[in-house]
Amino acid sequence: MVDTTRLTQAVDHFADRLRAAPQSRLQRGAASEALGLARELARRAQMLEAPGAEPREMPDAGMFAAADQITVAVHDLALVLTDEGEVEDALRLVAEAQKRAGV
Repeated sequence: MVDTTRLTQAVDHFADRLRAAPQSRLQRGAASEALGLARELARRAQMLEAPGAEPREMPDAGMFAAADQITVAVHDLALVLTDEGEVEDALRLVAEAQKRAGV
């Protein structure tokens, strides 16, 4: 079993920053970045859980749900990661998305 604590903590931090961000920041792209990250994390989790099956896309639940969506997606992914390389790759995605989001 791989330790995913750093990954879930990074996403929790990003989610907290999104929740604290003003609506204008969310509208300027922070929520879109978070949704993109949530979709990618969910896609990766689904591909590990059911190789060969077509992943379902996480729906857009609105800018105020983006923080919750990345949190749900990372917890799903954390359950199926099998090696440290996958954790590092996901951490990189989170850091890049948070930087682009500007939060």
